[in-house]
Amino acid sequence: MRDQIWPTMPPLSCSGDGVVAERIEEGDLIFVADGEDGIGSVRRVLPGGNMLVVYIENGGDFEIPLTAVRAVHSGKVVLNLDHLPTPVLEAIGNARRSEYPH
Repeated sequence: MRDQIWPTMPPLSCSGDGVVAERIEEGDLIFVADGEDGIGSVRRVLPGGNMLVVYIENGGDFEIPLTAVRAVHSGKVVLNLDHLPTPVLEAIGNARRSEYPH
């Protein structure tokens, strides 16, 4: 059923800054900065190639614009927080909360 909602697209090969990078593929891990823990993964590349569906831990699935991708390398997608919608930023803030309940 998910394929009916989000058809599989070929991997993307550029970052939101227009810099050619490794391809974004389903299953790539999502980070807010290099050297930080991952906060989720890429679920789908949406038709048209300018939006991604990403899973954020403890938050669920979100559509984000490709312009919110700062870098892609080694199966990692690093996001640019300045280009993310508020609900995604809130989910990122809660991504690790269950691991650190205090």
